[in-house]
Formats: sequence, C-alpha cells, structure tokens
Amino acid sequence: MRGINVSGSKVIKMDLLKKIFKDAGFKNVQTYIQSGNVIFQSKKSAIEDLQKKIANEIFLQTKFEVPVLVLEPHELKETLDNNPFLTARREDIQFLHVTFLSGTPLMENIRKVKGDYLTDEFIFKGKNIYLYCPNGYGRTKLNNNFFENKLKLTATTRNWKTIIELVNIAEGLQ
Repeated sequence: MRGINVSGSKVIKMDLLKKIFKDAGFKNVQTYIQSGNVIFQSKKSAIEDLQKKIANEIFLQTKFEVPVLVLEPHELKETLDNNPFLTARREDIQFLHVTFLSGTPLMENIRKVKGDYLTDEFIFKGKNIYLYCPNGYGRTKLNNNFFENKLKLTATTRNWKTIIELVNIAEGLQ
C-alpha cells in the first residue's frame, strides 16, 4: 500500500489491516512493520482485480483511498536477486531502496526523469526503480511523488531491509 501510516497520515493499525484482509477472504495474512506491507495467500486472481478488491475493502472500513500494488512472491524474489547496486557494485544495503511502479513506464516519461540528483542514483528495470541514496531516502528528490509526477504511474518505495524480510516471509508461506 502507498501512503498509509506516513507522518501520521491515513493511520491504519496493523491489526485492523490484517482484519480487513481476512474479512476479504485472504488466507495466512501477515503484516510487516507499520507501512502497509501485507503478505497473504489468495486463490489465483488477476493482479488488477486483487488490487481493486483490497483498495475497496480498505475504503469501506477506513474511508481512506489507498493505492495498492500487489506483487507475487517470484516478483519480490526477482527484485531481491537483481539489484544492480548489489550485483555490480556491492553498495551498503542501508542506502538501497526499490520503488515499485504500477506499470512499466513509457520511454518518453523515463526521459523526463534524467538529470543530476547529486549523489543519488537510480536504475530502471521493468516496473522497478532501484535507488541508491547515500545521504538517506528522507533527503532525496527521488521520492514517490517525484516518480509519480514524471512517470504518470503509482509508486511505492521500500528500503532494502524490508525487501529482504518480505521475501523471507513470503517464502515461508509457500
């Protein structure tokens, strides 16, 4: 989920979020930290249908409109295994993040992102943007709003430690 429990905005306690998912019929629901990370099992369904269902259930129970991105376990694992800042350069993971996009960005929009962002770097790979922010994600211009405005897609970012933990949790459900 994008934008819940950030700076006191759209506060949804994890117990309520877990209940929303269970009430919607999802199984083995687990949450991770307070920023909208939910791991669950569902009967095979189109990703777009799952995203709409989850967003609708959240709205019904909280009145919050929340963008939802659903990833399958293999997508998370591929994200973990293919970070160019680790495979090619071996950067410190405390400075690594990944921005997940709701679709593959158009080349014309990717060109709008090109520029100098001081020490911050980014690499596009499909629907992911790998970020290296040595001064911290809180100080970068390369945030969700920036990418959403330039790429015309929904974006949500997680730090690298969260990605590792989400993969571990998802693998534990299989």
